[in-house]
Amino acid sequence: MKKLKNEKELVKKAIALGTAYGTKRGVVEFEATDSAHEKLEYIYRLLVHDKLIQPLPEDKISQKAIMHRLAIWASKQ
Repeated sequence: MKKLKNEKELVKKAIALGTAYGTKRGVVEFEATDSAHEKLEYIYRLLVHDKLIQPLPEDKISQKAIMHRLAIWASKQ
């Protein structure tokens, strides 16, 4: 997995875009107490469910891998 140049900014963008997408669909309302990791995992699972991104193999799922996959998704938006 090759690290992206500005991955941190893209992860922040992915959280913003994913939150907006989930809210628009009416399936999520994040609380202020929700951690970034919880948001990332929920957004990842939502995008996989809607077939907007390819799922990771079950044995490869980790926070780092989810962050990378969502950063790639955000870079294409």
